[in-house]
Amino acid sequence: MSDRVPLVAAAYVMLLRSTQHGEQVLLQLRRGTGYYDEPWACAAAGHLEAGESLLETAVREAAEELGIVVASDDLEPVTAMHRRNGTDAIEQRLDAFFALRRWSGTPSIQETEKCAALRWFPVNDLPVPVVPHELAVLEQLGVGLPAVVMYGSN
Repeated sequence: MSDRVPLVAAAYVMLLRSTQHGEQVLLQLRRGTGYYDEPWACAAAGHLEAGESLLETAVREAAEELGIVVASDDLEPVTAMHRRNGTDAIEQRLDAFFALRRWSGTPSIQETEKCAALRWFPVNDLPVPVVPHELAVLEQLGVGLPAVVMYGSN
C-alpha cells in the first residue's frame, strides 16, 4: 500500500486593474457550486482537466467563467499554495495563483448557476467573507508572496 497522496490541482486567476484610487481585484460571489458557496472568490478558478497545463487551465477558466480571452504569456505567477487538511485525501490540493492585468473582452458572469455577482474591490479593502485560502493570498498581493505557501494543517 502506498503512502502517496493524490493532489487536486487548480489554477486561480486574479484580474487586477489600476485606478486613481489604487489597485482593484475582480471577485465573484460563489453560489450553487456546493463548495464554499456565498463567500467572495477569485473571479476565475478551476481544476486541471486531463492533459492540461496550469496555464491552459487558467486561460480556459477565464473564458468559461468570465467570457474573456487571455494570452498565457499575460498570466503572472503569484504563488503556489499547498493546501492540506490532515490526512483527508480530497483536501490535499495544489493551487497556482496568477495575476492578470491584460485581457480581451469585458469580464461578465458566464455561469449564472455558479456565480451570483461579479464586482471590483480595492485590494486593500476586500469584502467579507472571502474564501479563506484565497483571502490568504489576496491580503498579501501588495507585499509579495513566497513562491510556495502552505495552508492548513497536517
